[in-house]
Amino acid sequence: MPTNRRRVTLKDVAARAGVSPMTASYAFNRPARVAAATRDRVHRAASELGYLPDAVGRALKSGRTHQIGVVFGEHLAYAFDDPQAAQFLAGVAEVCVEEGQGLTFIPTRGDAADVGRVLSAAVDGFVLWTTTEDDPVLAAVAGDPRPAVIQGGPQREGITCVTQDDYRAALAIASRGLTEGRTPVVISFPLDRHREHVVTTGADLRTRAPFPVTDARLRGYRAAIEQAGLSWTSTPIAVVARNTRRDGLAAARELAPQLAPDALVIAMSDELALGARQALQETHPDVAYLGWDASPDGRRLGITSVTNPLREQGRRCAHLALTLDRPDNQEIPWTITPDLAPGTSPPQQSL
Repeated sequence: MPTNRRRVTLKDVAARAGVSPMTASYAFNRPARVAAATRDRVHRAASELGYLPDAVGRALKSGRTHQIGVVFGEHLAYAFDDPQAAQFLAGVAEVCVEEGQGLTFIPTRGDAADVGRVLSAAVDGFVLWTTTEDDPVLAAVAGDPRPAVIQGGPQREGITCVTQDDYRAALAIASRGLTEGRTPVVISFPLDRHREHVVTTGADLRTRAPFPVTDARLRGYRAAIEQAGLSWTSTPIAVVARNTRRDGLAAARELAPQLAPDALVIAMSDELALGARQALQETHPDVAYLGWDASPDGRRLGITSVTNPLREQGRRCAHLALTLDRPDNQEIPWTITPDLAPGTSPPQQSL
């Protein structure tokens, strides 16, 4: 028969260690104020008695939970399925381990409960995955006293932004691809939180996309296409619902009837570019591909891409979320890889 055992208290630990309850409390909560030998004696007594500190009580007393909250607007499985999202979260997790912090996921669903769900989270600071300019969570977090950092934007007063100059990077990579005289098509990230899949042209994209990353890259592609003397309004654009290889494959199949033999597929990620390549490599062997993220698979297949060190961005966001101030926005440098000479096509290999 199980027996009821009285819960071991901090007073029991203090009595076993021969110290006052206040000294025992300091040994756990403010160890720097206790001599090393005394601190070791308290911890040894706690171990012998099976005492576990009350994490909730400690948090209430200190005002700190030692948790970073990651606000993630994607389907939570996306955090583990998407290679780049996984790299970003790995960077956040590395800092949590180094700094003795916990990691709390706070998924949002685009409903009225999002703001309350985020603000009620027992965390010391927020790291936000990129979201839309009209996301009400942004205003709520910006007005909260806890530090907040967002990857990719949008930029908002009260939230530190860690991002690249997506516009200039998009302009540079598209200009690189168009030096070969190819005919462009674009595979784009979602335009807004509705995540509607659509095949359209530049003529129908007359307003800014609420997702700042999508908007900046589209503007960069448009500038490159028009500078090459081509028509943006007639450029085919497939907007995907998710950044997955499967979505890239489906988009490329829908675009296939409009593709010139020497088309240039400008994709907003390596995952989309790799999916497109899988769909077209037999029917359109001379098509060239541009991606983003410089992923291992993309590098292996020679896809020209923009470097996007999301693991480092995750680390930087986590460090900033642990500070007590609101530092300035930080821009991450980028390059184009591989550094191909103009007129040189990436090698064509099979997946």
